[in-house]
Amino acid sequence: MKITDLSKIEKVPMTMEGAKGAWKQIPLGKADGVPAYTLRVFTIEPGGHTPYHKHPFEHMNYIIEGEGVLVDAEGRQRPVREGDFALVLPDETHQYRNTTADRPLVMICLVPKDYE
Repeated sequence: MKITDLSKIEKVPMTMEGAKGAWKQIPLGKADGVPAYTLRVFTIEPGGHTPYHKHPFEHMNYIIEGEGVLVDAEGRQRPVREGDFALVLPDETHQYRNTTADRPLVMICLVPKDYE
């Protein structure tokens, strides 16, 4: 069993091409002996975004704080806000964007541990 405090987890900038103002934390992952999924937390600064990308596995998201949009493969922007859950299926092109001017978009992202 493990309990951790997010404020004590290292926050590193997202370095994938196309990311802007996005930070990643891994509160529970391979180093903790997770059997299947890694739990990540992304913080996206106002005006920032994740890369527009896809990958061969699903991921599940929960918006902890803020608001923004989830952009799909057709470029449609679907609003997301605090309290929302989102599922991105394998090979779906997607991007999260923070659409606010003064508040971070913070979300939990659950992915298979091998992608960590």
